[in-house]
Amino acid sequence: MSPWIITLIVVLVLVGILATLYIVGNRLQKKQIEQKAMIKEAAQMTSMLIIDKKMMKLKDAGLPKSVMDQTPKRYRNAKMPIVKVKVGPQTLNLICDDGIFDDLPTKCEVKAMVSGIYITEIKSIRGKKKNQPEQPKKKTFAQKMRKKQSELQAEYAKEEKAKEAKKAAKEAEKKKKDQAKKITQ
Repeated sequence: MSPWIITLIVVLVLVGILATLYIVGNRLQKKQIEQKAMIKEAAQMTSMLIIDKKMMKLKDAGLPKSVMDQTPKRYRNAKMPIVKVKVGPQTLNLICDDGIFDDLPTKCEVKAMVSGIYITEIKSIRGKKKNQPEQPKKKTFAQKMRKKQSELQAEYAKEEKAKEAKKAAKEAEKKKKDQAKKITQ
């Protein structure tokens, strides 16, 4: 075989793999957006004292057994943002959203939106020291990637809503045209 044929076959296989990854990625992204919408609907405002925050493996986080049973096996060893909080008299371990994990202060009282054992967003922070000016810390690669991911997801969600609105407008316009045809006939 000539090297051109081998190169062509390799390029076609790579294009096929990339197309498959693109399609699967889009499906997973749509599922994730739907899940985030469901989480936001079930979220409640809670006042809590944040004791500690760490990136920990799920099996080492001390979460309830029912959570571990529902988690797929491949995610049990993955590091997740875990926050140890005190809500009223109880001390709990909660899972935090990647986008807000870096913004959560420790040893401060926070009002946050919580859905089950998942902290979705921070509403207000109490008890931060105002006398000390905050020194900008150099962000790690993981922090930069989490921020970029949350920005891209928000942008993608806006695009999806715009597409749905445009589609609904087209359907409404089509119904009006159909009704106008029925009236003229």
